[in-house]
Amino acid sequence: MREQTVFPMIAYENAAAAMDWLVHAFGFTERRRMTDQQGRVVHGELELSDNVVMVASPTPDYQSPKRHAESCPQARQWLTVPWVIDGVLVFVDDIERHFVQARQAGAMMLSEIESGGPGLLYRAADMEGHRWMFVERGKG
Repeated sequence: MREQTVFPMIAYENAAAAMDWLVHAFGFTERRRMTDQQGRVVHGELELSDNVVMVASPTPDYQSPKRHAESCPQARQWLTVPWVIDGVLVFVDDIERHFVQARQAGAMMLSEIESGGPGLLYRAADMEGHRWMFVERGKG
């Protein structure tokens, strides 16, 4: 396997809770969690299939997509689109198992499992409104 050279970096209002949720809902494994004196995650690493996603809570002023949409009509309109425009694409081994796990954990399901270009896929938003697309390669 080649070394990963692109790392998604996602901000969360509460990165500690987001890390726990992403492990539970989407099957990531926590690799690293660095916190400041107030306990805020300043750098976190989650791994899935030998690939890393970095997360953090940048400042108390940061607003997640979900919270931003509560006060911004334009952002609310963007979130009505079911596609992943700004988000993360993740390949998984078993799309049906992954879909059920994510739904049971409370992910906002943006689609059912469907056949798409690279294979079977579904789209979901996490607890703070970040969008993810999960694909099972080769079965579409």
